[in-house]
Amino acid sequence: MQKGFAVVVFAILLSTPVFSQIAQPTPDGGVVKISTSLIQIDVSVTDKKGRAITDLKPEEIEIYENGEKQKITGFSFVTNVKKMLTPDKLDKSKKAIPEPPLVLKPDQVKRTVALVVDDLTLSFESAAYTRRALKKFVDDQMLDGDLVGIIRTGAGIGALQQFTSNKQQLYAAIERVKWNSAGRGRFGSFDPIEPTMAQTRRAQGDEFTTNADIQAEKDFNDSAKGFQESLFTTGTLGALKYIVGNMGELPGRKSVILFSDGFQIFPGVKNQIAAARLMGDERTIQPNAEGGFFAARTLDFLKELIALANRKSVIFYTIDARGLQTTGLTAADRLADPTLLDATALNAMQQVEADRSNELFGTQQGLVYLAKETGGFAYVNQNRMSDGVQKALDDQSYYLVAYEPDQESFDPEKRKFNRLEVKVLRNDTNVRHRSGFFVQDEAEEKVKIDMNAPTKIMRALTSPFAMNDINLKLNALFGYSPKRGYYVHSFLHIDAADLNFTKMPSGELQSNFDILAISYGDNGAAVDKENLVGTVRLKPEVYEKLKTQGISYSFIFPVKKPGAYQMRVALMDRASKEVGSANQFVEVPNLKKNGILLSGIVLENLSMNAWKRIAGPSQVNANAPIPPDDRTDPLQDTSLRKFRRGTVLRFGTELYNAKLPSLSQSKIYMQARVFHDRELVFENNEQPINLEGQDAAAPVYTDAVQLGQNLLPGDYVLQIVVTDGLAKDKKRIAMQYVQFEVIE
Repeated sequence: MQKGFAVVVFAILLSTPVFSQIAQPTPDGGVVKISTSLIQIDVSVTDKKGRAITDLKPEEIEIYENGEKQKITGFSFVTNVKKMLTPDKLDKSKKAIPEPPLVLKPDQVKRTVALVVDDLTLSFESAAYTRRALKKFVDDQMLDGDLVGIIRTGAGIGALQQFTSNKQQLYAAIERVKWNSAGRGRFGSFDPIEPTMAQTRRAQGDEFTTNADIQAEKDFNDSAKGFQESLFTTGTLGALKYIVGNMGELPGRKSVILFSDGFQIFPGVKNQIAAARLMGDERTIQPNAEGGFFAARTLDFLKELIALANRKSVIFYTIDARGLQTTGLTAADRLADPTLLDATALNAMQQVEADRSNELFGTQQGLVYLAKETGGFAYVNQNRMSDGVQKALDDQSYYLVAYEPDQESFDPEKRKFNRLEVKVLRNDTNVRHRSGFFVQDEAEEKVKIDMNAPTKIMRALTSPFAMNDINLKLNALFGYSPKRGYYVHSFLHIDAADLNFTKMPSGELQSNFDILAISYGDNGAAVDKENLVGTVRLKPEVYEKLKTQGISYSFIFPVKKPGAYQMRVALMDRASKEVGSANQFVEVPNLKKNGILLSGIVLENLSMNAWKRIAGPSQVNANAPIPPDDRTDPLQDTSLRKFRRGTVLRFGTELYNAKLPSLSQSKIYMQARVFHDRELVFENNEQPINLEGQDAAAPVYTDAVQLGQNLLPGDYVLQIVVTDGLAKDKKRIAMQYVQFEVIE
C-alpha cells in the first residue's frame, strides 16, 4: 500500500462537488409487433403434456384476421434456452464467497419478467406462500439475461424502479412483500361466516323476523361486499395497467407473473357464472342485473388492460396464490342456527359452501380471462406456486409468425380492433396467442413526438436503462464519516461532444446543464433528490482535447438512513434540451448492526512505467517531471472506468468497524478477484493488510492488479473481499465490487 494514494482515496471520498478536465440496439421481445407493412405475433404451441412443440412447418399453421385467412410471409421458431448461473469456482473447503452481480445492458436481456404481487387481494396465508415462491425464483429459477421486477400493486407508481438483474436488490424487494392490512384484510381465503343481526334474532326465538328479512339483510351485505371488492379490483387493474404501460419499452420477451387471490369480473355472488359465459362457456346464463354498474366498470378496466398488454407485447401468467381450497365450513365459521333454512330453501351449511364455490370460481375466472386474452395461462387449484412460476418461465419457446395486412387494418374509421386467430393443422396441440390488436392511438404517438424537457427527464429517470442523447456514466460509492454521516459519492463522466458549447466574449467555450439525482428505496418509492447546476468553461484547445476524453463531475448525495437504494441521475443540456441518464444499485449498510464493511472503490489507472516508479526501485530520477502519458487522474478513472490492456489498475477503499486492537495487522486479510462474463479470471492469495499509521476508525486500504495483455476486451468486475479474523462468523467478511471495461 502506498500512503500517497491512500490520502488521495480519502480526499476523493470526502470531497465536495468537483470537475475534472482530464477527462445498442434493443433485441426483439415477445410480440405483437405492428407496422403498417407487417404484423408479427408470437404463438405458443404445446402437446397434451404441455411440452413445447419445436418442429412445426409453415404449412401447418394458419392465421386469421377478423375471420379472413392471411398469407404467412414470415415464420421462425424462437427459443430462450439460457446458461445457468456459473457456480462458485473457489476452493470448496473455504466458505463460499458470493460472486458480484451481473449488470445487464439492453442487448444482453433475454427475458423481462415482472413478478407482480397483488397485495390488495392477498390474504395473510397467501402472502406467506407468495414470499416463499418469490425467494425460490431468485434462488433457483432466475437465469443470466433475466431483467426482473418484484412489484406490489399497493406500493404506488414508483414501483417500476425495481427492474434489475441484481439478486441483492430483489431480496430487498421480497422483504417488502407482506400482508397488506389496507387491502381486503382477510386472514384466510374466505371471510369467516358470522351470523347477521336478523339471523341472531331468529335464532333467539324472535317470531317477527321472517325469511324475507334474513334474505334482505344478506342481499344488502352481498351488495356492500361487491362494491368493496370492485374498488380493490379497480386498484389492482389500475396498477397493472401502469406496469404494462412502462414495460413496453423494455427489451426481451416481456411477461407478467401475477400472484393474486383473484378478482371478480362481475362483482356479487349472483353474477359469477356470467364470467364463464365471457370465457365462451355456452352452458351458463346471462348475468343478473344486480351489480351491473360495477360489473361494467370492472370489465371495461380489464379490457383496457388487455388491449394495452397486447399493444405493448406483454404476456400475463396468473397464479392463484390460494392454492387448492376447500369451500366447506371451518372452525372459524359461526352459524346462528345450523339447521335454519334461508330464503333459497337450502340448508345454511350448504348455502355457505355454494356461495364460496361461486366466489372461488368467479375470482379465478378473472385470472383466466386476463391470461387467455394476452397469450398466457392461469395456474389455479394447485398448491406448488413455484411450479407455476417455472411453467411460465419455460413458456419462452414460441413461433414468430408474420403476415402483411391490408390498409383497412390500420384505418381507425373502419376498424378499432383487429381480432386474431391462429390454427395449427396438427392433432393434439394446444395453441395460445394474443387475442388481437387495436389501431395505434394517435394521442399516444403525439406524446412521443412532442415530448417536452420535464417529460424527457422523468422518462430517463424511470427507465431501467440509460437514455443516451447525452452519453453519461455513473459510479456511485457508499461512504461514511462522523461529520457527514452516511452518503453516496456519485462520479459522473459526461461525453463533452454531446454538450452544446457557446462561445463567450473572452473566447472561451461554455456549456450549462442541470443535474437531477433521485434515490429510490427498495419499495420503488422516491426517497431523496438533489438538484445541481453545472457550468463548464474551457479554452478552445482544451475543449478539442476533452471532446475525446470527456468531462468528470462528482457530488455528494446525503443518505438519511441505511438501506438499499437505486441511484438515478439525469443530465439535461440547457441549450439543446437533450437528456442523458444513468443508474446504479447502492446498498448503504448499517454500521451499528454489521461487522466489518467497505466503502465504495476509488480507481486509478497507471502505465507500467508509472507503476514501476511507484512500486519498485526506480531506474529514473525521482525528481524528474512525470511524462504526460504517465500522469493519472483518479477522479477521471473512477467515473469512466475504462482501461487499456497492459496497464495497472490501482484501487482504494475505506474500512469500517474493523477489529483493530492496537492497530494489529495480523488478523485482517484482503483478497482481490476479477470476473469476466461470470468467469473468474484472476484471484490473488489472501494478504494481511498493513494499516500502520492510519486512523483506526476508518483506515484506507489500497492495492493493485495488472491488466494483462491477453485479456479480452469487454466488461469486467473487480471484487474486493476483506476478512476480519477477530470478528464473529456472521460479521467477519466484507465485500465490495466495481465494474470496469477493458479496451485494446
